[in-house]
Amino acid sequence: MRCAGPSTRSIRPTGRSVKLCIVGAGSIGGFIAALMAEAGHEVSVVARGAHLDAIRSGGLRLDFEGRRITAAVEASDDPANLGPQDCVIVAVKAPSLPGVLPMLKPLLGSETPIVTAMNGIPWWMFDGFGEHDGLTLRTVDGDGALARFGNRERLVGCVIHIACDVPEPGLIRHNKLNRFILGEPDGTLSLRVTGLVDAMTAAGIGVEATARIQQEVWIKLLGNLPFAPISMITGEINDIMAGTPDIRRLMLDMFEEAAAVGRHFGLDPGMTAEARIDLGGSLAGFKTSTRQDFEQGRPVELDVIVNAVREMGDIAGIDTPTIDIVYALAAQKAAIAGLYRYDGGPSEENEAA
Repeated sequence: MRCAGPSTRSIRPTGRSVKLCIVGAGSIGGFIAALMAEAGHEVSVVARGAHLDAIRSGGLRLDFEGRRITAAVEASDDPANLGPQDCVIVAVKAPSLPGVLPMLKPLLGSETPIVTAMNGIPWWMFDGFGEHDGLTLRTVDGDGALARFGNRERLVGCVIHIACDVPEPGLIRHNKLNRFILGEPDGTLSLRVTGLVDAMTAAGIGVEATARIQQEVWIKLLGNLPFAPISMITGEINDIMAGTPDIRRLMLDMFEEAAAVGRHFGLDPGMTAEARIDLGGSLAGFKTSTRQDFEQGRPVELDVIVNAVREMGDIAGIDTPTIDIVYALAAQKAAIAGLYRYDGGPSEENEAA
């Protein structure tokens, strides 16, 4: 049975601030939290470790557009301490998501939306999406934990086009870009989305609403797909990868294979392969988040960024040989480091069977 659609209530009634909780106050979540708090909204964050300690003792700091913002936010490692919210933004990495979603219950009022500000293919990608409605990718939700969370009517997609990092606990540094795209999986332009867009825009966050959030997810993914795993394998930055002929050819082939897969599902690449690699390469000196995660010993997001595209190719009957090779190399390297579970893929005998 289809779940109820999004609420028609705005999250920002006229004349009132938003009570907002950011779950995962790292580089992206911390950026949103600091600007929303500075704008006068009631902001809390869920964080942990030294980052949590620093936020509690000295506020959440953000270096943005030549100034240092120090935002007073309520911070906890337990959502139960924060109470029901007008809106919850989940900004954790995909490997953490199954453990995070069950913790959200204390934050949810009767109509609280959950905004998923994450990279890769989300578990709700095909909800209400034409003939593919209800498709679930095992590479994204292998044990069904995300599906069991339910609350589909609360979910709002968010595509991230921004580069930030955390140079020290409690401090977020904005580097490049400032663009977020929000949308309902069912394609409606709801009041809760437009209300959040208005509030975030007034806070200095570059944000827009879309009726085609799956398309925006796909366009972003086509940039992450080549740069993320190859940066982890090579240890290189975006402009060097895009400017190295052999690596560039590899990334162009990955893009073209994924673009063919996407067309099967009604997803357009949005630009040519050359233009997309040029765009990623224009971020001179930029380290992908996947490379940063690998170098800092954190689990890597290979499933939602790379492996999900391979599964979509299998469903569509479209071969993705270049993506397969790059995935295998990245997965093996991450598995050796203890940051990813990888069994080496099916044997030829199993494939033949």
